[in-house]
Amino acid sequence: MYLETPRTAVRPFAPDDLDALQEILGDAETMRFSQPPNTRAQTETFLREFCIQKQGGLAVTRRADGKLIGYLLLREDSPAVYEMGWFFNRAVWRQGYALESCRAVAEYVFRQLHTRRIFAETADPARSASLMRRLGMRREGVLRRHVLLPDGSPAALHLYGIWQAEWQADALPPR
Repeated sequence: MYLETPRTAVRPFAPDDLDALQEILGDAETMRFSQPPNTRAQTETFLREFCIQKQGGLAVTRRADGKLIGYLLLREDSPAVYEMGWFFNRAVWRQGYALESCRAVAEYVFRQLHTRRIFAETADPARSASLMRRLGMRREGVLRRHVLLPDGSPAALHLYGIWQAEWQADALPPR
């Protein structure tokens, strides 16, 4: 898959993405609601085995300079149901890159793959949940004290989703 938006390109990962991906996955603040920050060796294994071999992730690059600024998970969870997830470089937070690239991927999944549903989950009730809502997703539930944060504290897992019929009814805002 290769998609372009006005400011981003979404493409498969390549081996030379290691340094930029480590900038993202190795950052404690970026990973605060997920897992401990990756070591370089962990990121190298993740890039090679999951992102490239299994095609389990998509690279988001800034078109202006080609810099990799985000990791986007897109996986078929069950027939015609896709999970989305993301980590973006903290240097580009609150600049609209995540919304722009995630919206393009959601459009692709609904239009080209004819999926019936996209869902996402987060332990971050503010930033990630806000992005999910801006993508047109609705809150579908909360699993209380379901995950452990990197600091060992329990946190709720917030579940969001959008159905194809909702997306077709303009629940997903246009670009």
